[in-house]
Amino acid sequence: MEDTLVIVKPDAVSRRMVGGIISRFEAAGFEIVRMHMQDPDEGLMRRFYAEHEGRWHFARLIEYMTSGRSCFMHLRREGAVERARMMVGETDPAEAAPGTIRGDLGLDLPRNSVHASDSDDAAEREIKLAFGA
Repeated sequence: MEDTLVIVKPDAVSRRMVGGIISRFEAAGFEIVRMHMQDPDEGLMRRFYAEHEGRWHFARLIEYMTSGRSCFMHLRREGAVERARMMVGETDPAEAAPGTIRGDLGLDLPRNSVHASDSDDAAEREIKLAFGA
């Protein structure tokens, strides 16, 4: 079994899409290990997206991710990271395929509705940031 982290971002939370997004993951065989709603602070989001620091979009991403509540989900299944990434689709909703979460629900960048860990190492680090050791 493999673990991953998925965040339902502020745009999807404010549009009341959390339940539908959770249902997609459950239907795909994911187990919800832990989940909580949070208004993330700037410090957490800066650590969370540290690999983007110095890029043109970093400040905008941090501002967006601290603009409202998010739903943090620690999920588990075989091939969790790859399967979750496939389900969420391309980062830019305009390029994401129909049937993916970002393709169906994303608005634009950074309001693409969900985050999913992009590697096993990232999943481990992100789960620790979101839920502690």
